[in-house]
Amino acid sequence: MLRVLMFLVPLALSVYAFIDCISTKDEDVRHMPKPLWAILVLLFPLVGSISWIIAGKKRSALPGPDRARRQWVAPDDNPEFLKSLGEDGPGKDRDKDDEPKRDGE
Repeated sequence: MLRVLMFLVPLALSVYAFIDCISTKDEDVRHMPKPLWAILVLLFPLVGSISWIIAGKKRSALPGPDRARRQWVAPDDNPEFLKSLGEDGPGKDRDKDDEPKRDGE
């Protein structure tokens, strides 16, 4: 079992690094041109893959303005949702006929 893992883990790492290298935009690649990184990953699977993951791609913890990530926002914190409710609020669009009648009316 250990022999199989010693073969599969580097293979999986190489496949991941190669696909990640190919699918990365050219402006996000660091230190070398993208085709050179791909060749490095293919020729030296373990060293090339680890090098690509550590140094080959720009990775930022916080997204920049061009890399805006969509995060879930609660409805009461979402200004777009609040604008969609309108200034009258959600209950103002009802007709008078829909209101329950009181006793004596």
